[in-house]
Amino acid sequence: MKQTSIGTRCVQGGYRPGNGEPRQVPIIQSTTFKYDTGDAMGRLFDLEDNGYFYSRLQNPTSDTVAAKICQLEGGTAAMLTSSGMAANFLAVFNICGCGDHLVASSAIYGGTYNLFAVTMKRMGVEVTFVAPDASEVELNAAFRPNTKAVFGETIANPALKVLDIEKFAKAAHDHGCPLIIDNTFPTPVNCRPFEWGADIVTHSTTKYMDGHGSAVGGAIIDYGKFDWTAYADKYPGLCTPDDSYHGVTYTERFGLEGAYITKATAQLMRDLGVTPAPISSYILNLGLESLHVRMKRHCENAMAVAEYLEGHEKVSWVTYPKLKSCKDYELAEKYLPDGACGVVSFGVKGGREAAGKFMENLNIIAIETHVADARSCCLHPATTTHRQMNDEELVAAGVAPDLVRVSLGLEDAADLIADIEQALAAI
Repeated sequence: MKQTSIGTRCVQGGYRPGNGEPRQVPIIQSTTFKYDTGDAMGRLFDLEDNGYFYSRLQNPTSDTVAAKICQLEGGTAAMLTSSGMAANFLAVFNICGCGDHLVASSAIYGGTYNLFAVTMKRMGVEVTFVAPDASEVELNAAFRPNTKAVFGETIANPALKVLDIEKFAKAAHDHGCPLIIDNTFPTPVNCRPFEWGADIVTHSTTKYMDGHGSAVGGAIIDYGKFDWTAYADKYPGLCTPDDSYHGVTYTERFGLEGAYITKATAQLMRDLGVTPAPISSYILNLGLESLHVRMKRHCENAMAVAEYLEGHEKVSWVTYPKLKSCKDYELAEKYLPDGACGVVSFGVKGGREAAGKFMENLNIIAIETHVADARSCCLHPATTTHRQMNDEELVAAGVAPDLVRVSLGLEDAADLIADIEQALAAI
């Protein structure tokens, strides 16, 4: 289905039923799979044959949905995980371990920031955070001989900074590293990072891909173009024999197109078990079928709300990539010509106290630890998702103390604006 439009791939990608087979992706709700001989199963354990033997590693339902997301992004291989956080962890840990170094944009989701700065640091991985609008000189200065990857978000959550993907990709490739991009907010409907130089893409499928707050999940997609063998000493896990699989060398057995995802599945999923339930993958697929339709409405509502907020006397500032007044407008026009996302960040005059009162007076828009849902919701990141950061770290991440993140759903834009208007009036 490579020649079809993004909308057709959303609906029919990844699964082509044969004669008399189910029209909808089947839910294979089984932990294990039966084989006639031990040798047949043994070949699976040796990675010599394709197939399934235990759903902690792979499951047919999840693989079918992963194949759809792979087609949407334009990759060569993909896998699902139990959450977006698991996807980001596996994407980095697959090539970056104790004694290694990671370069990451400072404007990323607070949970991912904590993953890199705290948890992976305890595992022996050092990270250098750079401003998303850092100069090429500043960006290149962040690299070390042991740098294994570069990480960023297409649209940062909640700062809404648009990453200059080409700039970060060039720096990564000049230093022999892949660029990993979290593409959760725009989804492949509005941006396909591989087309701009990214090598690996991750998603919190919990957000727009699911779109209904029904199932937590994540995805990792590999473009299959980064030449690990050109830096074999840097990436021994992919380019030298894996003793836990009888000496298989992933790049030799599966090529550049399949080595990275095969290793992440066969090795990391085997050992860490962050696999999604088949029913969660099934629910995710239902959301994907309408993704291209929903994203248009999310973006329309966000633009309408952003324009309204921009002229309100009780709002100190508004950030939305498609506003002409936004600092990243030109980057958004380049990377996100058809739309950004449904999230708007803004500041309420009066700081934290005023922001809290504003949210408490909302009726349609709910206060939730969530974003990118069919139902509109909002959050005060400084006291919730980013509360582990100090003020200096908050500023670096683009999260001001008065920042309110509002995720515009699929409701009528006039109703959403009316709700915001009466809440602001209550301050």
